[in-house]
Amino acid sequence: MSSTPMQRTLLKVIVLGNSGVGKTSLINRYVHQKFNQQFKPTIGADFVTRELQVEGKLVSLQIWDTAGQERFHSLGPAFFRGADSCVLVYDVNVQGTFDALQAWRDDFIKQTDISDPARFPFVVIGNKIDVDGGASRAVSNKRAKEWCTSIGDVPYFETSALENQNVDEAFSAIANVALSHGPPQDIYYENMAGSLSEIVEPQRGGCPC
Repeated sequence: MSSTPMQRTLLKVIVLGNSGVGKTSLINRYVHQKFNQQFKPTIGADFVTRELQVEGKLVSLQIWDTAGQERFHSLGPAFFRGADSCVLVYDVNVQGTFDALQAWRDDFIKQTDISDPARFPFVVIGNKIDVDGGASRAVSNKRAKEWCTSIGDVPYFETSALENQNVDEAFSAIANVALSHGPPQDIYYENMAGSLSEIVEPQRGGCPC
């Protein structure tokens, strides 16, 4: 008896932000349900894939973790090509990482030749809300939301990769906004036994950090 091919939608998500804001930690928490206390900066870019169901559709969310250091910015065009969504991450305790979001967004738009930036699905994440119980916070929720509104009512989430706060919610929203961006790439697999919801399939494209 032949198996029925199953359609899955591949969504490419680019995660941008300054070094040290927790991009890798957020991705590892979401995909592997793990948190590593040791900081190791990403070299170039790295990606992992998590499969989930969104509104009855099977989605392969390919999440690209990019280096925040200036010396890797020239690699952008190679990694940004074909992106369905872009996530801008900052540390709520460091004003400079929030101030840098505009430059990250502008660079992404420039490198990808987006025809209508106001409609492209960006998502903003303010990470590390757990630090000092919020006493060290430098960027208010209100200020961040105002900026997100100013660039096109971009969805905004505050997270803690360490304590696993709002991480799943943020990436679920990312998958939803990515699906809204044009015709995604459909891929086909043969039917497999077992649950097709939230299958984790790590695929490494760079360093293991």
